[in-house]
Amino acid sequence: MAVVSWKEILLLTGLVVGCYWNSVSCGFVFDDVSAILDNKDLRPSTPLRNLFRNDFWGTPMSEERSHKSYRPLTVLTFRLNYLFSELSAASYHLLNVVLHAAVCVLFLRVCRLFLDKTSSLVAALLFAVHPIHTEAVTGVVGRAELLSSIFLLAAFLAYTKSTSADHSIVWAPIALTVVLVAAATLCKEQGVTVIGICCVHEVFVAQGFTLPVLLNTLRQVLQGKDGFPYAVLQTLLKLIVLIISTLLLVIVRVQVIQSQLPVFTRFDNPAAVSPTPTRQLTFNYLLPVNAWLLLNPSELCCDWTMGTIPLVESPLDLRNLATLVFYASLGLLAFHSLRYRHSSARTVIMALSLIVLPFIPASNLFFPVGFVVAERVLYVPSMGFCVLVAHGFRIISQKGHLKKISWLVIGVLLATHAVKTFRRNWDWESEYTLFTSALKVNKNNAKLWNNVGHALENQNDYLKALQYFLQATRVQPDDIGAHMNVGRTYKNLNKSREAEDAYLVAKSLMPQIIPGKKYATRVAPNHLNVYINLANLIRANESRLEEADQLYRQAISMRPDFKQAYISRGELLLKMNKLSEARDAYLRALELDRTNADLWYNLAIVNIEMKDPPEALKNFNHALELNPRHKLALFNSALLMQESGEQKFWPEANRRFLAYVEEEPEDANGYFNLGMLAMDADENAAAERWMRKAIGLQAGFRSALFNLALLYSQSKREVDALPALDELLRHHPEHIKGLILKGDILMNHKKDTRGAKSCFERILIMDPANVQGKHNLCVVYFEERDLPRAAACLEETLAMAPHEEYVRRHLSIVRNKMAAMSAAGQPLTSPERVGEEGEEGRGAADQSESPDGGRATGKSTEEIKDIEKKRAAALKRLEEIERILSGD
Repeated sequence: MAVVSWKEILLLTGLVVGCYWNSVSCGFVFDDVSAILDNKDLRPSTPLRNLFRNDFWGTPMSEERSHKSYRPLTVLTFRLNYLFSELSAASYHLLNVVLHAAVCVLFLRVCRLFLDKTSSLVAALLFAVHPIHTEAVTGVVGRAELLSSIFLLAAFLAYTKSTSADHSIVWAPIALTVVLVAAATLCKEQGVTVIGICCVHEVFVAQGFTLPVLLNTLRQVLQGKDGFPYAVLQTLLKLIVLIISTLLLVIVRVQVIQSQLPVFTRFDNPAAVSPTPTRQLTFNYLLPVNAWLLLNPSELCCDWTMGTIPLVESPLDLRNLATLVFYASLGLLAFHSLRYRHSSARTVIMALSLIVLPFIPASNLFFPVGFVVAERVLYVPSMGFCVLVAHGFRIISQKGHLKKISWLVIGVLLATHAVKTFRRNWDWESEYTLFTSALKVNKNNAKLWNNVGHALENQNDYLKALQYFLQATRVQPDDIGAHMNVGRTYKNLNKSREAEDAYLVAKSLMPQIIPGKKYATRVAPNHLNVYINLANLIRANESRLEEADQLYRQAISMRPDFKQAYISRGELLLKMNKLSEARDAYLRALELDRTNADLWYNLAIVNIEMKDPPEALKNFNHALELNPRHKLALFNSALLMQESGEQKFWPEANRRFLAYVEEEPEDANGYFNLGMLAMDADENAAAERWMRKAIGLQAGFRSALFNLALLYSQSKREVDALPALDELLRHHPEHIKGLILKGDILMNHKKDTRGAKSCFERILIMDPANVQGKHNLCVVYFEERDLPRAAACLEETLAMAPHEEYVRRHLSIVRNKMAAMSAAGQPLTSPERVGEEGEEGRGAADQSESPDGGRATGKSTEEIKDIEKKRAAALKRLEEIERILSGD
């Protein structure tokens, strides 16, 4: 048996890279969105054990809505991609290309078992470039096919070494085969079919039996003329081991899906719900359809569901001829290969086993699957097809006059297939390009019209998306999803009436409840979203909240495990202020999924509304345990810690705010709250830095500007506060606290009584009953030495706030000053400044003027300086009283 040379490996790898290098520039499309972008099992925060509990899409296998596709090893490779490059699509596509190259090399090694060196290389080259593989290689979810194929081929190669030179059994390769089969099955379910391929190889290739020989041996044994030959007993022993291993894998697989088949609708696979004989005729017709895709991959389509292939409803349908031709061809090939022992027969029987056995799980013949035709499931069957083509090439090329023609045909075939593959990759560049290319092939599939609409919707082109959704309803009038899409798009266009009408049409198409039959088994989970969408729409109207609640409860009654219904109902009940019921709804949802960080977050919000901060913090922490990067939980839990006033929480609150701004670097609120924490901790430099960062991100950030000004004021940097206050009042001229602070600084630090007066007067224009603004205006009058006006102002302030002792005290000081000045015969409109305790008044009264206008010399210079100091101290106390400010 010839091995694979390095030149052949480089040739195959180079050809694969040449055909698929442009796939690296493609994004995540179609099923990639659910398997990669929306799959939490890829995130490092998700425990690894979840990969073995959830399906391929990240849904727990125990849930009825699970797809039941159990491929943990494939998901593990996605997780490794995420670990190195997170959601950079290029790395995912690059690994798929590498895996396809590896499959090609392994396939060449397998071909060397049945074909000569040249024809086996032809088979591998054809496999490398065949356009049918673009879905498996360029579509990221196709990695399941690639990985499963690697282990499948490796398992087969291992099994071929299970017979020694003396024809005895070698058990080590068999044990390795079983392990590799298990690995293949954990990558994709069809991996288990390699056991059947091994059985075919053991009987018809390794032992060299033919069907006539087997039948003759069996007849002699049954007639008692002879026992089983030793070679047959050895074969039976190996087959029994393989079959028992297969049964164990199947049993484990059935246990994993909890003996439940996934829920598929008539839209996914119309024939599956059709009556006899339509179901049988259609499913059998799909076999030649798949064979034609291998023979002529000129028109490829990413989705073959719904109306793509019309049902074969009558035995008289001409398409049944294709089914007959397919079975006749397959039967002739099988008859030829099973009847004779020569090498050609062995090649054909192995090619047929590679075609037929891996395709059985996707054939719909034994159990329904969630698709009509899927190009990616032809990845392994195409290996058998390529072997048949290469085998035919060898036969023809051995005829001298056809040798050049056969090489020319193969060369043209490889070249055209390579070009087709390269061009087909560009279709997978984006969802829009993928689905529009599919519509060129098939315009009778409503799902394709819907998917183009989704792609346009993601680009916010709602008007154009609506046209595609409406066309989907015309192509398939009973498509519930299409009507839901129409409703959602109308809602995005703010056409609530039209949206509600569309949702009501979708709701009317839902299957009716049949007594004694479980509703969940007859409807796709996403179709139940019509109740959620309709309820979400009408609950915008405060008068229809109860109606919305009824829709949520209806959805729950139809499917008690409908988690989203509990979540949406919890939000509604919170809006209706039914806090206990909202909490119960979230708790019920958590019974269904305790690993959902969003649910723990929502429950924490309910706890806050119920005035239970400790419970809220505990549930925020649950959310962060499940998803340490949950942005809303990070922010709100940190805010809760900050507002608790307990210093022990401040370091953790700071850490969470820092984590939040790392996730949301453009959100000014995160930096603002970091600044507030720093202010609480008297870390003024840090507080200033965070506040300025917040203001830089959000011009006119009201709270940040005011608290920055307040920070400067408290740090005795009043002059620096004025620019921040000016900017604040430019954006928010009605900001009363900002006006008070600015007036205070102007009056007490800039000695600008006119500017201060303007600030306080603006306050009273906006809020005539503002005691603080009124009082400070009174102080301005006092500073302007207009005591009568100051007294009148303070009297008005006292009438507004009779219980404010500081107003009463200040009024008393002014009145005493006025009385003292009147007794001294001094004018009341130009008084000396007074202090809170009246020391300044006494000092000024003691000062008399000499006839020549000079000061009396009754007091020494030291006494006069002492009086000035007392006056300054009293004024400072007055300023502190007047500064009645709080954080914004």
